[in-house]
Amino acid sequence: MARQGSHSITPFSFVLLMSVLCIVLFAISSGKLAFIDIQGVLNYQRQAITDGQVWRIVTGNLLHTNMWHLAMNLAGFWVIIFLHELHYKRHTGKLILLFSSLCLLEGIGLYLFYPQLQAYVGLSGLLHGLFTFGAIMDIRKGLISGYVLLLGVILKVLYEQYFGASADISELISARVATESHLVGVIAGLISALVWTPMASKFKYSQS
Repeated sequence: MARQGSHSITPFSFVLLMSVLCIVLFAISSGKLAFIDIQGVLNYQRQAITDGQVWRIVTGNLLHTNMWHLAMNLAGFWVIIFLHELHYKRHTGKLILLFSSLCLLEGIGLYLFYPQLQAYVGLSGLLHGLFTFGAIMDIRKGLISGYVLLLGVILKVLYEQYFGASADISELISARVATESHLVGVIAGLISALVWTPMASKFKYSQS
């Protein structure tokens, strides 16, 4: 029964569901007939979180500044899952748990370590975490490509911390690229990968 249930939703079904959710939230927030200020209620706002609106730690990841921002993040989401599908195709629950954990870790990391960052929206930090996690899982499976991917994302983030992000991208998304979120995402991905190994082993041996 448990095995059948694990196949009730595929990794790509989950990606599609999250994509639709992001699109719907964007459509509501940018539409002329918007009946609720989605950005005002759900985006990451440091002061609002301090005042008790803690849901913004998670929900801010699902909002976007404009269509280009949304399109680039969703494209990246699909590409990453295609790239690392082998780690999730029989364990969609693992992907759902990872996605949720990275949303939470992203928001908490930004809040704790970047007090100067007052507002943030977008999936990019979470995507860096997913990419990092997938690269480490590749390494665990003995794939040399995992080392290349991990080194690549680390070098990218270090470059951004020193030189900043592309001005063209900032202009395209109509906002400053929060390179802080990319660094937090990579660290969150590393933490998730380190925690997942003992959890996966324990789960495996606890099954009947």
